[in-house]
Amino acid sequence: MYNHAPEGYICPFCLLVQSIESDHLITLPADIIYQDDHVMAFIGSHQWPNNRGHVIVIPAEHHENIYDLPLGLATKIHELARAVALAMKGAYGCEGISTRQHNEPGGYQEVWHYHLHVFPRYAGDHLYGSERARMPAEERAGYARKLRAELSDWKPVT
Repeated sequence: MYNHAPEGYICPFCLLVQSIESDHLITLPADIIYQDDHVMAFIGSHQWPNNRGHVIVIPAEHHENIYDLPLGLATKIHELARAVALAMKGAYGCEGISTRQHNEPGGYQEVWHYHLHVFPRYAGDHLYGSERARMPAEERAGYARKLRAELSDWKPVT
């Protein structure tokens, strides 16, 4: 329903879940902060200047957007997003958290696999008025290590 992926689309998030190396994939295994049979969270390859270390949470199985996403899986995604938010508070000392999720071209969806962004927030950070840029792999790995340490004892409830 309301799908826009072009025919023959190679989903980079599915490649990541399946640990398949490809030119279609920027994210590296070192960027992953959590993975189980249902969900995955990783440091985004592109970051906003004042909100570095933002995380993307995805379902392990392919669902293009919110219209396709089973409600039970949505619960698992938000449970992990909550854990990531708390981990960011501990690891980054951020003042708040924002989440955002995009659907369809008109909603600025760029990857045709449901994903939820979790951003560390700081007073006056201008998240919505700034441009993103690709973060070097070594820098992403540093953020991932911090969040993995914070999540080391976390287990999903659902």
